[in-house]
Amino acid sequence: MSNILLSEAEKTYILHGILKDYRNDGRSNRDYRPMELETDIVVHAMGSARLRLANTDILVAVKADIDVPDPERPKEGKIEFFVDCSANATPDFEGRGGEELANEIANTLSNAYLSRQAFDLTPLCILTKHQCWKLYVDILILECGGNLFDAVSLAVKAALYNTKLPRVSSAELDGGAMDIILTDDPYDCERINIQTAPLLVTVCKIGDHCVVDPSAEEEECSSINVVIGVSYEECNKRSITSIRTSGKGSLHMDTMAKCLDLGISAGAYLDKALLHALKSDEEKNTKPLGEKEIFGFLK
Repeated sequence: MSNILLSEAEKTYILHGILKDYRNDGRSNRDYRPMELETDIVVHAMGSARLRLANTDILVAVKADIDVPDPERPKEGKIEFFVDCSANATPDFEGRGGEELANEIANTLSNAYLSRQAFDLTPLCILTKHQCWKLYVDILILECGGNLFDAVSLAVKAALYNTKLPRVSSAELDGGAMDIILTDDPYDCERINIQTAPLLVTVCKIGDHCVVDPSAEEEECSSINVVIGVSYEECNKRSITSIRTSGKGSLHMDTMAKCLDLGISAGAYLDKALLHALKSDEEKNTKPLGEKEIFGFLK
């Protein structure tokens, strides 16, 4: 994901820091870097969010359209992810350099969200077998500073929280056919329940230890990464919705178990902090025009 060149001395320095549970930016192996979150910033989208995680900068916009449910899921709506790696984010993305990574991120999100253990698409259904909402989640990677999967999933969940769909009513036409009517009132809308929307947590194996929220430099030192999709519900119920591995190394079963435990616990803390930040940001957005603030969390 990054093409940072590190000398052997620099890699050794990073490795020794992780060995002592003290990374080169002062974090422990379980800590995330500070983040900043801003919602409702794309005018023509139904929901949007921008998240900055250190030097990683992600912008997400959600749009919606009326579609036909899949025959296999006649009572559910749809969600689709599109990722664009801006050429300004890193020289590696120039030309078609970012396409493979964009597809990896989009596919990982799809696998995490389409799991029946995760995001509930039933409320997006309008008329069973006939009409439903289809959400188009557009993700723009503005800058790369490591840990793209986690940052993208956080920004996506924030944008979905911010999404407002027009209220829909149905009317019966002559002959028994059904027609739907979208409200013209911009304030008559419905929110999406994102409580169980999954987060992606990347766990990097560096040496014999595992860390979360790897920087670009730490990613270069990693032998293998595990991206865990985790859905959180009330009453502390947690479900793993997807697992993706990358890298040239291998994992012993005991190490994989440690990675999953670390990912689940780190994600639980992250999910709680994100929801708190979203609610606080929403309260700040009720201020008079000109007083909106960018909300930082996990500081």
